[in-house]
Amino acid sequence: MLKLTNITKSFGSLQVLKGVDLEIHRGEVVSIIGPSGAGKTTLLQIMGTLDRPDGGSVSFDGVAVEAMKERELSAFRNRHIGFVFQFHQLLPEFTALENVMIPAFIGGVERREAEAQAMELLQLMGLGDRAQHKPNELSGGEKQRVAVARALINKPDVVLADEPSGSLDSHNKEELYRLIFDLRNRLGQTFVIVTHDEALAQMTDRTIHIIDGMIG
Repeated sequence: MLKLTNITKSFGSLQVLKGVDLEIHRGEVVSIIGPSGAGKTTLLQIMGTLDRPDGGSVSFDGVAVEAMKERELSAFRNRHIGFVFQFHQLLPEFTALENVMIPAFIGGVERREAEAQAMELLQLMGLGDRAQHKPNELSGGEKQRVAVARALINKPDVVLADEPSGSLDSHNKEELYRLIFDLRNRLGQTFVIVTHDEALAQMTDRTIHIIDGMIG
């Protein structure tokens, strides 16, 4: 489904990625682990089309995304890729429901349909009764589940998660892990997760080790 071929990326004189080849299959939960500075987040950003590689190609179901212009790429990203970040990145002035709806609005979904889809996802996350609460009224675990719902609203091909459990305590980490695998089992959702968490990595279908910009 998602294929990266000979990906290279440098920042100034520092080469961060050194010819990475990687393929992600539909319905997989894949973890990417490695020491700080190994290139994990850079690889995830290139995978998610948030950054462009210096060399190599990224394709989704055979469609090469590096050839797309920015507007086309932005629309592609909104339709096909969901993102979950370590610190949630919810907008504080909006409710949980409104935060989940935002990518649907960007994708041109009308309000009533977006609201119904967002509410359905929040209920799936066990947050139906928290829909009208703003982020500062939610626990860390609840915020992260809202972030996962937001990532799913446009039914993406893949959800890319950058240290999604990094700001959570052990109880909320375990809840997040169960949620990820439940979503894969119920919805067939594909996840690629950058993590330092060995416990999570051991649970995933496949673990990719990246060291010094190369897959080990």
